[in-house]
Amino acid sequence: MSKNKLLSAILVLTAYALSLGATYLLFSETPLAAKSTVSLPTASISGNMLFDETLPKTEPCPLNGTLYSKQQKDWWEKHRPVGIMIENHEEARPQSGLSSADVLYEAVAEGGITRFLAIYHCNSAEIVGPVRSARTYFLDFISEYGTSPLYVHVGGANQDGPADALSQIEDYGWVGLNDMNQFSIGFPTFWRDYDRLGHPVATEHTMYSTTEKLLQFAVAKRKLGAIDEDGISWAKGFIPYSFKENAPVEKRPATQKVHLEFWTEAPEYAIDWIYEPVANIYKRNNGGKPHTDFNNKKQLTAKNIVVLKMIETSANDGYENNQHLLYRTKGVGKAHIFMDGKETVGTWRKDSRTARTLLFDNTGLPIKFDKGTIWFEILPTDGILTVK
Repeated sequence: MSKNKLLSAILVLTAYALSLGATYLLFSETPLAAKSTVSLPTASISGNMLFDETLPKTEPCPLNGTLYSKQQKDWWEKHRPVGIMIENHEEARPQSGLSSADVLYEAVAEGGITRFLAIYHCNSAEIVGPVRSARTYFLDFISEYGTSPLYVHVGGANQDGPADALSQIEDYGWVGLNDMNQFSIGFPTFWRDYDRLGHPVATEHTMYSTTEKLLQFAVAKRKLGAIDEDGISWAKGFIPYSFKENAPVEKRPATQKVHLEFWTEAPEYAIDWIYEPVANIYKRNNGGKPHTDFNNKKQLTAKNIVVLKMIETSANDGYENNQHLLYRTKGVGKAHIFMDGKETVGTWRKDSRTARTLLFDNTGLPIKFDKGTIWFEILPTDGILTVK
């Protein structure tokens, strides 16, 4: 055999061997082969997670019952809930990331201006903000979400007295652990963007982050993933709500409009939830205009609206214009629950700061929610609620 023929034979045999090896790695039951078939989520440049939306949705989110893929569940089971303070000043709209939250709470922060506590666990938001300061009553709500839930804010009320949120955070043992105050974290987890909204805004309306950056910081710097350093799961003590299927289309009303005014002297913060029967959702208007998310330009929606009537009082702590507020978040009170285009008038009960806010219908039975976003509206007892 000539040298050329011998060389050709060797090359053919080598190519065949490589082909066999590749086939074996792809189709054998080795760990490497198994790993290559796993579909893993990745983060986009802007920070949100990219999930394969074609996968079967079989896994319920523990916070709101929405069904997602096993891929997405594998992701959320690696971290704990994160609650982020997001403002609702007119200059701050449209906010970023509200449409991605699993659960939201809205209450007046000061001067009739509402603020949100947006809680994320099963979904990721590419950018979230503007992030604002802590208030004591929001601490009571985030405390319901298991052991050491992440609480994200930029400073907070710190006047001596009952509304001193920063001192309360310290008393709860959160500082340096699950408290994620921008004052102690900074860039690149948080950053200011003066141009995001395309018009001049005050500095306090410019702080942003992403859920992925916050979760990564919690794991790397605070050792808080789904479990803590002592091996305790975040879900210890967490009480999930119960969920049901959507009402049949033929049993949904054609229209329903829920109108809320927290303070009558601040109409620009009035809310309208407008029911859409085909999708079985409520669309949100704020100050008479569709309330959208800057990230995706879509109108905010919710499957469940829960109006908690709570006693609102002034903290009387000597703060400028006496603006710090208190809400009686513990005890019992009246609740109005909206889903499937219908209203249920019942009661709420919360026994302690860390206890779950429980909801009951007028017969005393626990409320079962539709699977989807739950939006809590904290309405002063003298606020306005009308339903059409």
